[in-house]
Amino acid sequence: MIKFTKMNGLGNDYVYIDAIHQDINEPSSLARFVSNRNFGIGSDGLILICKSDIADFKMRMFNSDGSEAEMCGNGIRCVGKFVYDKGLTNKTEVAIETLAGIKYLKLNVKDGKVDTARVDMGEPIFEPNKIPVNTEENPVKNLMVMAQGKDFNMTCVSMGNPHAITIVEDVKKFDVEKYGKVLEIDKVFPKRINVEFAEIVDKNNIKMRVWERGAGETLACGTGACATLVACNINGYTDRKATIELLGGNLYIEWNEEDNHVYMTGPATTVFEGELV
Repeated sequence: MIKFTKMNGLGNDYVYIDAIHQDINEPSSLARFVSNRNFGIGSDGLILICKSDIADFKMRMFNSDGSEAEMCGNGIRCVGKFVYDKGLTNKTEVAIETLAGIKYLKLNVKDGKVDTARVDMGEPIFEPNKIPVNTEENPVKNLMVMAQGKDFNMTCVSMGNPHAITIVEDVKKFDVEKYGKVLEIDKVFPKRINVEFAEIVDKNNIKMRVWERGAGETLACGTGACATLVACNINGYTDRKATIELLGGNLYIEWNEEDNHVYMTGPATTVFEGELV
């Protein structure tokens, strides 16, 4: 029997499991099972909270297809809520180890529970071999990729995981699935890619939809929102601070000029708890 908690950050939902006090075998197959919205719990993936030798906790994140990903911005806010609300820590500033490095969270507590979290997402990565993208362009600002007969001008950024951002006129009407599933696996992206389709509202507001690598379209993507703000800024579309409007709600993103770090602020919500038998 495994205890779990269903949580979401702006509708980007995962099944969270305390892997400190419970033994979890074969997490990839478990992720595929719990993510199934007809025969499982239903989620965008699985996140394990584990012991860490270098931080307060370690986060392991698995997509709905069972692949392990480096980071999830919405997911890590919920990790902060999980460890605080369940009494695994009493600190409101916590360090979380991820495959994308250690991330630092400031937790906003209301009535004894975490309401929102501000995450230091670190510095954006522009080098094509580190994203990775098969191109000589550095930074990758004008990568032309064709999908379903349509050309996309893409800017690529890593926030510990790979993102390709393209500007569209009306993101609400855009066929994200048609193009996203093809762009994700294009040969120019050796580890596949998360694709963000962004509509510029003004210098401080962006509308965005995301096709997530290994999961398909989701209601929100924290690392994707960060990468989108950075991409829009280096192309001169926005300032270094913006509200990103996603299908699941809004994230506030700031690319700090002093330390070059990207900061993300948004909610974390517990949906329900249960047991796998």
